[in-house]
Amino acid sequence: MTGKWEDVAAEKRARIENSIPQEWRIQQQPAGDSVFDYPAKSGILTAGELAITESSASELVTKLARGGAEIRRGDRSILQESCISTPTGKTEPFVSPTIPILLAAEVDGIQVNCCLEFFPEAAIAQAKELDQYFETYKKPVGPLHGLPISLKDQLRIKGLETSMGYVSWVGKYDTDESVLVTLLRKAGAVFYTKTSVPQTLMVCETVNNIIGRTLNPRNKNWSCGGSSGGEGAMVGIRGGVIGVGTDIGGSIRVPSAFNFLYGIRPSHGRLPYAKMANSMEGQETVHSVVGPIAHSAADLRLFLTSVLGEEPWKYDSKVVPMPWRLSEEEKIQDKILSSGLTLGIYSCDGVVLPHPPVLRGIEIVKSVLEQHKHTVIPWTPHRHDFGHTLVNAIYTSDGCTDVNENIRASGEPPIPNIKDLLNPANKKIDMNQLWDTHLQKWAFQNEYLEKWREAEERLGKELDAIIAPITATAAIRHDQFRYYGYASVVNLLDFTSVVVPVAFADKSLDVKNPNFKPLNELDGLVQAEYDPEAYHGAPIAIQVIGRRLSEERTLAIAEEIGRLMGNSTTP
Repeated sequence: MTGKWEDVAAEKRARIENSIPQEWRIQQQPAGDSVFDYPAKSGILTAGELAITESSASELVTKLARGGAEIRRGDRSILQESCISTPTGKTEPFVSPTIPILLAAEVDGIQVNCCLEFFPEAAIAQAKELDQYFETYKKPVGPLHGLPISLKDQLRIKGLETSMGYVSWVGKYDTDESVLVTLLRKAGAVFYTKTSVPQTLMVCETVNNIIGRTLNPRNKNWSCGGSSGGEGAMVGIRGGVIGVGTDIGGSIRVPSAFNFLYGIRPSHGRLPYAKMANSMEGQETVHSVVGPIAHSAADLRLFLTSVLGEEPWKYDSKVVPMPWRLSEEEKIQDKILSSGLTLGIYSCDGVVLPHPPVLRGIEIVKSVLEQHKHTVIPWTPHRHDFGHTLVNAIYTSDGCTDVNENIRASGEPPIPNIKDLLNPANKKIDMNQLWDTHLQKWAFQNEYLEKWREAEERLGKELDAIIAPITATAAIRHDQFRYYGYASVVNLLDFTSVVVPVAFADKSLDVKNPNFKPLNELDGLVQAEYDPEAYHGAPIAIQVIGRRLSEERTLAIAEEIGRLMGNSTTP
């Protein structure tokens, strides 16, 4: 790498800007803190085009599987006369992903700032190939035929950069692509953007020294989450219908929660991670996993079944050869029909008490489930203080050598959010200490399973899942995310977890507790951040936690909770 890091970052920003066609750029920034309603109010998209962006992925692939005629009918998206300008300046017939691509460009242009790569010409060419395939063979190429899917910048596409929030990685072009990209392409997905991540990936805020901070479309003063925050912002404002994120400590689930979306953290080995970029590559104690973010549980299922249908275990040796098990899903459906779900629930993990909006969200879910005659029992979190401490030690077990090297390679400064990660007190451990860490993790996982079995013995029936906060806060103000334990302990356990959007913070309901006494210093810091006025309207979510490799069951439970609350899709 040559030149000052500031110059490298500036050149990268200019290339991103130049990838957006002039005729797609907005001329005036919307006023106010929220840009959430911008696509509908701007007049850039017609009513028919807005309807496309507001459709579910499941709806779109059904229409695209019939040749897209239903999508093309009406407005300027009609096939024969109505054309839209492409990046080349020519007019082309509407092809399946053009409207979401255009909206994605607008989303980035209104300073939500969520793209690290934007490649509309390649996307339109890919979609035209799919159109030609359908015209020739009269059938879709796969279950995702023509569906636009956005990708977190960790996923590699041949010929594109994967800077991943490091200035020192700018200018490195991929010569191969991630296995998941290959399989999604085989299933018919169309790619058009790679979204922003924080420097190092290791924080639940999305800010780097390349393009700056990614914002929450609902309120620019709130975080979009991280590290898959670019995906959360893009999908949240419907610049995409499904996005792909990764999660080592909440990085799928937190952006989902902060943008009122569904997201799933599958257990390690369920989906392919091979050939993806990462910090601390080779760290095997707590695995990063990949999964979708979407507007509904049904769209998460579409993604999972489509990828598993491509038999990813034949491409990635770490993937368990386990197709989608419809029988497991049906077992939960049978319980739902008989009001027979049995669910544990907790509102505090004993380390940090959630803010009032999150506590109310837990109570809303509990009340709705009980109204529909499902069994909801208190769950006592087992040694979450230990789990939180252990997982944090694992994240820094190399003494932060890897991330420090990548930061120093360009001369860029560390972002302030990672000061705890780069604490000089975090010393590198040796092999014997690593082996001991593995034993501690294994023992903790077995203890948790024992507690699960004990609960079932007391109940005399199966405990289907556990409902818990995903964060201690609703969508949080910038640079205030302090506690990861509600998410990261699930990573340590390698349990399946699905985020379900619940409600929105309400200053009249979510008042401060005047009698609050902090559990510890960290709890005091988290509680001191709460301001009912500042958080009014912020999204609230919960997570549904299932045993390891329980994606079918856990997703079915999450879908039912969303249905009961009327949050099957984003309002």
